[in-house]
Amino acid sequence: MTDSATTTTGYEAIQEWQEQLYQDLHRNPELSMEESRTVEVVVAQLMEWGYDVKRIGGGVVGTLANGDGPTVLFRADMDALPVEEATGLDYASEAPGVMHACGHDVHVACGLGAARLLAEQKQQWSGTYVALFQPGEETAEGARAMVDAGLADAVPRPDVALGQHVLPGVAGTVSTASGPVLSAGDSIRITVFGNGTHGSMPHLGVDSVVLASSIVMRLQTVVAREIAPGDFGVVTVGAIHAGAKSNIIPDSAELLVNVRTYDDDVRERVLKAIERIVRGECATAGSPEPPSLTYYDQFPLTVSDPSAATVVTTAFEAHFGADKVGHLDPVPASEDFSRIPGAWGDVPYLYWGLGGFSEGAKAVANHNPAFAPTMQPTLRTGTEAAMIAALAYLRPST
Repeated sequence: MTDSATTTTGYEAIQEWQEQLYQDLHRNPELSMEESRTVEVVVAQLMEWGYDVKRIGGGVVGTLANGDGPTVLFRADMDALPVEEATGLDYASEAPGVMHACGHDVHVACGLGAARLLAEQKQQWSGTYVALFQPGEETAEGARAMVDAGLADAVPRPDVALGQHVLPGVAGTVSTASGPVLSAGDSIRITVFGNGTHGSMPHLGVDSVVLASSIVMRLQTVVAREIAPGDFGVVTVGAIHAGAKSNIIPDSAELLVNVRTYDDDVRERVLKAIERIVRGECATAGSPEPPSLTYYDQFPLTVSDPSAATVVTTAFEAHFGADKVGHLDPVPASEDFSRIPGAWGDVPYLYWGLGGFSEGAKAVANHNPAFAPTMQPTLRTGTEAAMIAALAYLRPST
């Protein structure tokens, strides 16, 4: 392993190029699984720096072999969100209704920056570096698509996988942790059935609106009464759709439910409880047919490896200073990153947070139309973090 305290990243030489790249990516956001322009940008850059480039499942992997040593994979996601931008930036999105509101443009720019620096400084390390750029994180499709398309056979098995996410913390800082850092996420589309009737004659039908309302109230007891106080769980009903007129009782109602958990056993208990409650309420109401439950946007749990957390945190503290490295508290948002190392079965991984806002500035949350990370030192810190984390594993050349 290299001594990160003595590593000179050479970032100044790429800063102007990277800032222009970042602004271009921000101006040209693309929705999940539609990242064709971004893919072409990534492919062109990686090929220019001598990477062996492959397109896999809508994403890109670039492999740079540099002698004997470990294999390190760094992943960046590429997709934007269906959000109308309200940042007022002079490089704001030029795509109507589409915006990099989650900072994946930062991730791509930092991923390419690290890939360039490692390619230009091969004398500092020995081993294999894999730069992976993933589509469709926001819809939980992208990692699975790459795995299903043969990712594990296309690149060497990594000894460790790395990833980061820009968050509303202080720019110039990073935060790490071992154990659960992002929750598992499940969305459920629930359709319940009644018998439609005139609003003045509810006794002649089965009211799907009342049935759906009863389910909403009962779901509030899942976490409060079925999950141990020390465990984490969130059950949210984000939408209810039923009917179109005040005097017509509709024959069906739809609920959109979202679940977040930090433990697979808790996740299983919560999902089983939801199904039990839905089916029980339908039976109690005299529903004429069983409910329909469709699961979608399912994200795995993200659990950082303790050994990787120790290795990388030590390297970060040596490079950035201990005052710039914080503890990443578990975030109830979800990610599909862990499916990438999961392609090889049991590859350890680390996922850390990257601060993106000036100290004292009002930092809005990811997915907000005004989400606008401070360009610097965010880009530099994210690029150097990816590079330093990789160099913590790649052996120095002899």
